[in-house]
Amino acid sequence: DWSANGYRLPTEAEWEYACRAGTVSAFNTGAAISDNTGWCLINRINSNFITHEGGKKSANAWGLYDMHGNVFEWVWDWFESNYSPGTSDPRGPASGSSRVSRGGGIFSPDYDLRSAARTIYSPGVSGEDLGFRLAASGSGGSK
Repeated sequence: DWSANGYRLPTEAEWEYACRAGTVSAFNTGAAISDNTGWCLINRINSNFITHEGGKKSANAWGLYDMHGNVFEWVWDWFESNYSPGTSDPRGPASGSSRVSRGGGIFSPDYDLRSAARTIYSPGVSGEDLGFRLAASGSGGSK
């Protein structure tokens, strides 16, 4: 319920805005991901292919941890192929067959961890590297 007070999944646009933390590069750390940015295939020797407790890698410029890697994060939006983050607070289509996740997971190559990368799953899918992050919601939208 978009109008309810409390918590909800962020929209794709909100998630990407938070991930980028004011940057316009592929990753919030620049053009390439580093070993200290997120858990993924590039640091598989150190990751043991398991998800990790949050906050073990460096935070982005806004203090948010694990925006790149560790687990894919569900977002509010149903998948649409022509998604554009430039729209003011888009919520995506009202229905669909696949939901979007963002951020990449422990088994992901670095290109899946880019700030703009999108992955789709059926709503009933679960997995060891699929999770979520919450956004605060108030009457009429985001806080």
